Amino acid sequence: MDRFLVAKRGEDNLKTATMEVQMVTTKLIKPASPTPSHLRTLKLSPLDRQFSFMVKPCALYYYPGGGGDQDLELSKRLETSLSETLTRYYPLAGRYMKETHSIDCNDERVEYLEAKVEGLQISQLLSRRDEMIPQLDNLSGGETSTPLASIQVTWFDCGGIVIAVRIHHMVVDGFTAASFFNAWATASREGIEEGKLVPPIFGLTSFFPEEKNLPKQKPMPPPKIFGMDKLVTRRLVLDAAKISSLKAKARDHDRREPSKVEVVTALIWRALMGVSQAKHGLLRTSLASHTVNLRPKIVPPLPPLCCGNLLTKVAARFTVEDSLDKALPDLKDLIGLLRDAARFGEVPREDMYWTAIKCRNEVHEAIEKDEVDVFLFTSWCRLPFYEADFGWGKPVWISRTHPPAQLTVLLDNPGGDGIEAWVILNPSDMLQFLQDDHILTFTSF
Repeated sequence: MDRFLVAKRGEDNLKTATMEVQMVTTKLIKPASPTPSHLRTLKLSPLDRQFSFMVKPCALYYYPGGGGDQDLELSKRLETSLSETLTRYYPLAGRYMKETHSIDCNDERVEYLEAKVEGLQISQLLSRRDEMIPQLDNLSGGETSTPLASIQVTWFDCGGIVIAVRIHHMVVDGFTAASFFNAWATASREGIEEGKLVPPIFGLTSFFPEEKNLPKQKPMPPPKIFGMDKLVTRRLVLDAAKISSLKAKARDHDRREPSKVEVVTALIWRALMGVSQAKHGLLRTSLASHTVNLRPKIVPPLPPLCCGNLLTKVAARFTVEDSLDKALPDLKDLIGLLRDAARFGEVPREDMYWTAIKCRNEVHEAIEKDEVDVFLFTSWCRLPFYEADFGWGKPVWISRTHPPAQLTVLLDNPGGDGIEAWVILNPSDMLQFLQDDHILTFTSF
């Protein structure tokens, strides 16, 4: 039994309630129908093969109402629809073959856990969500490394549900994870008959010729600070009004209005530069690295739902020479650097691997240099996790926990017009970061 504490603050004193996450069942679920023999082996692409870790959990929180017998009905529906969905997302039920860098799509099943929480409503849990962050793994699937996917459904007495998944990164990126969640939700809500779902396409290697002389992939350097016990996470919230004010401050009238991801990235990048300046006594060269979905850039265009890893890293570079007075740059200047970095145009299919590996290598080379600060960002904004309606409404919140490394993750807020920025830093840097004047002005935490 896993236990953690959620604090509930009253007007005059601090009361602490104990939440117990109790595992009820653990089982393996296979696809509803066997995977055809011609799809049995999925060759991993060079981009798939660079990921050797599990995607950390993504959890969706729901208020379906009910409880009791209705929970039993929903539980059966979730299991049945998951089995049906796995017929489309068959690699998730397979097993990794290290010797051949492939997935044996042998229908060996995904892990499926059910848990319950007694004595605490999901509304109470969500009202103190910031205190939850260190404990989110308790709601977020198993740690087993053999199944490529682990799913946990946690039931609350009030009828609230948390549905969470862990999927191995060599099989999915964020785009693929969101498509799987929504396919499962559609199967639960409406069934999986032909025509209701766009069929996913795996086997990206069939679309891209693999060059023999690809650049050697430089592995991600080990983090300088490793272990979640040595890092802290803060969730910065920027609602629509704060985003609008931030855009107005950062607006360059000679350019189009910045996106919310651009302005929030620039905001956090600038604050992190200030932390580095305070630590080292001078302004330093820095990179802001963002993960980029390559699908919209590839020509000729790919089919609508190509699954797997089609992403790379691009880095915007600020050099000390860019600041004549050695002061922190304006937000609009950082936004210009971010746009320049992401503007690499169309990517022909025959050049896709080379482009992706080259961009990624540039970031990894920079991380190895002590005199350069590299700030890592990734964004799940505009990925349709908030559209995943299993039949009782859309999720009220989405959480994601992360590798134990310094990183900033951007997520949509429930309304889609704001951003939650999950910033992971060492404790001393976090204290300095949260004192930045722009962070204090434009975010709540």
